[in-house]
Amino acid sequence: MKKFILIFSSLFLIFLAACSNSQNSSNDPSETLNKTWSEIEGGAKNKTVRIYMWGGDPGINKYMDEWVAPRLKKTYGITLKRVPMDAPEFLKKLANEKRAGNEEGNMDIIWINGENFKNAKDNGLLFGPFANKLPNYNEYVDSKALNVQYDFGTKVDGMEAPWGKVQFVFQYDEKKVENPPRNFDELNQWIKENPGKFAYPDPNDFTGNAFLRHLFYESVGDVKQILDEGYNENFANKKSDLMWTYLNDIKPYLWREGNTYPNNLNELDRLYSKGEVFMTMGYNEARAEKMIEQGIFPESTKTFVFESGSIGNFHFLAVPFNSPNKEGALTVINFLLSPDAQLTKLEPNYWGENMSLNQAKLSKSDQERLKSITRGSSVLSSETLIESLQPEVDAQYVTWLKEKWHDEVVQQN
Repeated sequence: MKKFILIFSSLFLIFLAACSNSQNSSNDPSETLNKTWSEIEGGAKNKTVRIYMWGGDPGINKYMDEWVAPRLKKTYGITLKRVPMDAPEFLKKLANEKRAGNEEGNMDIIWINGENFKNAKDNGLLFGPFANKLPNYNEYVDSKALNVQYDFGTKVDGMEAPWGKVQFVFQYDEKKVENPPRNFDELNQWIKENPGKFAYPDPNDFTGNAFLRHLFYESVGDVKQILDEGYNENFANKKSDLMWTYLNDIKPYLWREGNTYPNNLNELDRLYSKGEVFMTMGYNEARAEKMIEQGIFPESTKTFVFESGSIGNFHFLAVPFNSPNKEGALTVINFLLSPDAQLTKLEPNYWGENMSLNQAKLSKSDQERLKSITRGSSVLSSETLIESLQPEVDAQYVTWLKEKWHDEVVQQN
């Protein structure tokens, strides 16, 4: 009997120790972050890493499945599983797991930015801070850049790592638009001279909201005022009269006389591809290239930005608080920040999206490779894009614009 009790007690202690270790592994970031990088990479060997990300772009999916995944397998034995899901959905899933006390989920990496990052950070859904642990982040990323330190006005604090950079541009058919407008005044004039040939998406859509943010910057007069103020609804209400006046002034001359708006960018792109409107718009300065290649956009498609600037932002990768394989997640993110991965992502036959790395920090051979990449005839020069780049502001303005637009524009006769 004593022998049985001794065996049972030993097994019970082992069970408690296992539970304790499991909890420490899930709850204590320092357990992972105090390891050397070699130890982290060693812990990632032959593991499965699940990345939850938007899956609506064939070029992005091709890059992840045909280029990234095989190299992770060959180098680390890592099996990368891409799980297509929009950010609000997987954040809702994470929030439910947090409330339920689920300390071991099935997400290792999530692709987020903006208001989704703010919500995740504020609600304790993320693991970290981890960015400074990544060798490629330390070597190649300009960590002092405001767009790296802040994500839509929310301080990053190392809780996510920048994966790529996009910039808002307009696309137009040069056979139908000989001289694209250089500012909002010229756009107003062009819209009135070409009734029904311009539309912008409903601001509940990310692209439609970005169009309004550009106009909000114009209405305020200087984006620095918005950045210095932070989110302030009284400030926004006082400074937005020009924006609402402008939108109501062009409304009767928009597609379908402004009685309805494209629900999202896909709908606007379809209108453009059918010739119902002569312009479209969107983040990613190179997005037209794939559309032209696939026969969706006419070959005469070009891009432009306003002289007053165009908004650009970084998008990021983060690790959920209950990732079951944090070493694997960090290893994969570090690989995605390598010059080889970033330069391949830039190539138009894959993603065509700009790097998150500081070009000046690249080796001479990588800088030469960068110069050799042709992004396409529709893509503006890097000099033009850099000169026009404007930062994002606090993510709460996104919500404010959604709500106010309905009251100030939709309900106005």
